[in-house]
Amino acid sequence: MAALSRNKAVGAGVILAVLALAATLALIYGTRWTDRGRPPRTDDAIVVKPTPSLITVPVEAELGDLARALEQRVPRELWRINEPDQVCVESEGVDLGIATVKTPKIKCNIVGEVTRGAIRVGGSGKELRFSFPITAVVRAEDIGGILKRKTATAKAMAHAVVRIDLEQDWTPRGTVRLSYDWLTEPHVTFLGQTIKLTEPAERELAPVIARLERDLPGELGRIGIKRQIEQAWASAFTAVVLNERNPEVWMRITPRALQYGGYEVTDGRLRLRLGMRALTETYVGHRPEPRDPTALPKMQTLDADPGQLSFFLPVFADYRALEPVLIRALRRRSQRPFIVPGLNPVDARFKAATIYGTSGGRIAVGLTFSAHERGSRSPTSGTVWMTGKPVNAEDSRRVGFTDFGVTGTTDMTGGDLILDLVNAPGVAQMIAEMLAQNFERDYAELLGKIDQAIETKRAGDVIIHAELKRARTGQLQAAGAGLYLPVWADGTASVTIVP
Repeated sequence: MAALSRNKAVGAGVILAVLALAATLALIYGTRWTDRGRPPRTDDAIVVKPTPSLITVPVEAELGDLARALEQRVPRELWRINEPDQVCVESEGVDLGIATVKTPKIKCNIVGEVTRGAIRVGGSGKELRFSFPITAVVRAEDIGGILKRKTATAKAMAHAVVRIDLEQDWTPRGTVRLSYDWLTEPHVTFLGQTIKLTEPAERELAPVIARLERDLPGELGRIGIKRQIEQAWASAFTAVVLNERNPEVWMRITPRALQYGGYEVTDGRLRLRLGMRALTETYVGHRPEPRDPTALPKMQTLDADPGQLSFFLPVFADYRALEPVLIRALRRRSQRPFIVPGLNPVDARFKAATIYGTSGGRIAVGLTFSAHERGSRSPTSGTVWMTGKPVNAEDSRRVGFTDFGVTGTTDMTGGDLILDLVNAPGVAQMIAEMLAQNFERDYAELLGKIDQAIETKRAGDVIIHAELKRARTGQLQAAGAGLYLPVWADGTASVTIVP
């Protein structure tokens, strides 16, 4: 009985020893094969610093508005003429042969009215021109007791040449040079004599001209230049889509200053030359909320050619799109054996590839496959993890990898054969070359989409017209969201306000 008890005790000790050994092996190999070497997955976003831009803002004012304002201010009847007891015909000497006698002066009353026609607006370059016809109906009445009335009609064209200045608060001011010319001078004819009525007409016209020169600059406010500038400023706080999907890319515009560089008159419109200095921020993902508009700042002098737009574009590669590309390439390569030093030829069967962003601007690649040395009956399977840093030359879309190598394995069974295979000379480099991608086609396609997207884009009351001119690429980067090539683009842009 004692011997039996000793045998049971020995047996229990052996079982405990075996269990302890198994636990130790499980800890050792579990640590090595379960999670060893899996790189951490990052979730960092693509972040781009704001870029200063100087966008053209061609604020236009319809000059017809000013013409209508003048129509209201300038009366149709400009003035009335009432000049009694005027000398209409001077005394003349008449030779009768035996004597010379003088005819009496012929006096008359000069009365009438001067009216204007419709005001027309035009101009070119730096000058606004307002023109309106003047019609004078002038009568010579009670002419020396001989004739009761003679009527004359004269026509003139009045011209107002205006030059505009803007105050620092964007209030328009103007200088006016007003003139007129007679198309037909006012006069009447009787008894072979011509009575010119130009002088009294011009005498009455002078104060009308002076009043117009005084009042017209103030009327410039009626064309709403400042109101339209304020509307352009507030509406430019917006966000415009650059790329609608794969990935979704937005540009947020935040105005900072407004500069003035003069104006021009063309086709009946007044166009102000403005430059809006703004920050352009690019967001990859959902549309950013536009910033709240600030009050219209004081005017600054335009110190550069407006219309230059700068923004950022990411040529984006989703890691999930790279995985099937890599596994297809590896399966083609596995159609012939791999050479591993010290072993017979090795056949491999690739099952899956996992790619994601990891720390340090690197990408992680996990290859799940099985390997079998010819002449051996025990295959090895598991996942080998590698990391590498994507690189590209300056302004190049050709991608390569540096420091590409194995970091560890997971889920290994059957030995270290798959690790030996990946560490064989040239294999890691081969995998890196399979991952290398030429972004040239993606780059061209993206620029084409961006050019179309921003060509004419409406955001509320503002229409942004833009055209892509130049682009340059930066250093390829690996982020949690994907592998992307930063592209900085320049172009021209203008902001137009719509009613």
